Amino acid sequence: MGAASDLQSVVRTMRALAAASIRQYEQAVLALADYRLTVNQGLGACLRQMQAFEAAAPARPGREAAATGLVVFGSDQGLVGQFNEVLVERVLQVLRAGPGACPVWVVGERARALLVDAGASVVGTQPVPGSVQGIAPLVERLLLATESHPGQVASPRIRLFFNRMRNGSAVEPTDEALLPLDDGWRAQLQQQAWPTRRQPELAGEGAGVLRVLIRQHLFISLFQACAESLASENASRLAAMERADRNIDELLAGLRASFHKQRQDAIDEELFDLTAAFGALFGKPVAAAPAA
Repeated sequence: MGAASDLQSVVRTMRALAAASIRQYEQAVLALADYRLTVNQGLGACLRQMQAFEAAAPARPGREAAATGLVVFGSDQGLVGQFNEVLVERVLQVLRAGPGACPVWVVGERARALLVDAGASVVGTQPVPGSVQGIAPLVERLLLATESHPGQVASPRIRLFFNRMRNGSAVEPTDEALLPLDDGWRAQLQQQAWPTRRQPELAGEGAGVLRVLIRQHLFISLFQACAESLASENASRLAAMERADRNIDELLAGLRASFHKQRQDAIDEELFDLTAAFGALFGKPVAAAPAA
């Protein structure tokens, strides 16, 4: 009973920490909205003023398209239910349907172990950040790793895999194509009207400005995927801790009932011994205790 009570205290502490962590990552995702809007407006203006998009197109004529690189956001810690398993299964489905081996960058040791066991080509692993402040350095490392990979330099193709919260604590595996940029999305940006009557002008060479804006778009997408993954990880941990708390309550109820029964049996036995001794001393027979 003491060990179960101590374990319940740990579980409730972890539940409180998970609930508090979810909020900070949700706020980080919301804070990206204005930044994304600004970058998208810049991209739209840049695309409208450029005559062609070849300088930033990830696939160029006459060059063989690179194998799609996968960026997977898992977890380092356990007690998250099926958080890593459902995500890795989604990744493996894509790998099985693909034409060949794909380089995989993984955030989280537990997801990496599952992918390695399944035979995936993991080329890099990053630790999961412990706070919102650790997300930006992680994203910079991922961008550098993907940009410097030999198979991604000429015509990068990247796909993101992460878990996203649905209906409070439910977790849903999600994958998004990061590169090449979607044609429909680019056309939509070009059609958006500038928010003021003064039209913007490009400062510098158009292709260079476009590359900078695209890199900012990649940064925002990776940052958001990481923040949503961390929020869903803590939501999974919160759900797991709530289940553990209920199970410990049931276990403690059973232990207390067993303890009270044994304690009552011991008291009954001691009382019977006393009455039996009294009867032996004064010559009065004592009736046997009724069978349980």
